[in-house]
Amino acid sequence: MPKLSRTSRRTWIAAWAVLCAAGTAATVALNASPAPDPQPEKPVSAECAEYIADIESQLAEAKAQGSHDDGVLAFTRTRAGTDDCSDEVLDHFSGDR
Repeated sequence: MPKLSRTSRRTWIAAWAVLCAAGTAATVALNASPAPDPQPEKPVSAECAEYIADIESQLAEAKAQGSHDDGVLAFTRTRAGTDDCSDEVLDHFSGDR
């Protein structure tokens, strides 16, 4: 491996310092920027709203029966021709995580 001359070594150190300064400046700028606007809520079909309300009532019933948060509560829905409400359910309950 060839030996680097003093000038070449200084060039590499200067380039490294410039990149570090640019990275630090970019990090500060990103941290100072305001958070993006929240996404507006998408309209939910009546069937999905009914399904979400059913899940909430089952959760309230389980909590009223003394169920603890350390268990798993599962919901299934298998009717032919129904809307796929998985995205709406995830959007609705994502704040509870």
